[in-house]
Amino acid sequence: MRARPAPAYCPLLVTSREPMKQGIHPEYVEAIIHCACGNVLRTRSTKKDMHIGICSRCHPFFTGQAKYVDTAGRVERFQKRYAKKSK
Repeated sequence: MRARPAPAYCPLLVTSREPMKQGIHPEYVEAIIHCACGNVLRTRSTKKDMHIGICSRCHPFFTGQAKYVDTAGRVERFQKRYAKKSK
């Protein structure tokens, strides 16, 4: 199949020749992110310093250590209800 030619005018392909407005964009600086586990990440953001509670180094999804946060026995109730019944 042959690709269709681009339309004569497409608003997504038009680039503006005007510069961006001055004074309305936040400053984009190097940021340091501190996790509760002690991990320090460096990236760029509009905030210079951030403190987070969990990161990819300590999150159970990335570490493979699944932890159930049980609220009022709901996990136990679910496991008990849907457990395979032995005969």
